Amino acid sequence: MKPITIYLVDDHAILRDGLRAMLAAGNHDVVGEAAEPTAALADLTRLKPDLLLLDLSLGSRSGLELLAEIQKRSLPVRSVMLTMSAQPRHVAEALRLGASGYVLKGASRTELMNAIDAVAMGKRYLGPEVADLAVQALTAEPDDNPLAELSPRERQIIAMVVNGLSSPMIGEQLHLSPKTVDTYRSRLMAKLGVADVTALVRFAIRHGLIDADGN
Repeated sequence: MKPITIYLVDDHAILRDGLRAMLAAGNHDVVGEAAEPTAALADLTRLKPDLLLLDLSLGSRSGLELLAEIQKRSLPVRSVMLTMSAQPRHVAEALRLGASGYVLKGASRTELMNAIDAVAMGKRYLGPEVADLAVQALTAEPDDNPLAELSPRERQIIAMVVNGLSSPMIGEQLHLSPKTVDTYRSRLMAKLGVADVTALVRFAIRHGLIDADGN
């Protein structure tokens, strides 16, 4: 059987090293790795691996950003999320953005290898616990409030972003550097499980931060 070519994205080098060794022992070929989405996207375009093994939390960035870019560019790579996040909305958003598998980092080696094999064959893989999380996301009460996870500053910035203000404009009003604003944006989007500003606007409307007319 031809080895599956795999690309790793995780911001912890020691975990990437462990995954590389485990996958090599399973006769899979790790063709590259990265700690953040920008470098990963360039490599995926160039290397064209069969499968992407991707963490959700990448420092101040989010793996959902990379999934969104892969979907936007129609890159022919199948994706498996390998993450600590057991948030139902993260599972739902990852699947919406094209992930074919979702595995929690507490899973066994056997489960991860089963997920990789299934996804490489064109199937979807959700373990029993993750399948339950997906169901929870579909059946969540509409008044569930993820905004409780945000700091007051993050709530302030999300309102400004969805009203169309750029990072320099937000920084000027809040006396922050544009780079600091970008970090806040990436962090709150990761917390909320959204990959881009369009999804952020939908979230803001759904939870009453702005109305459907943008006010």
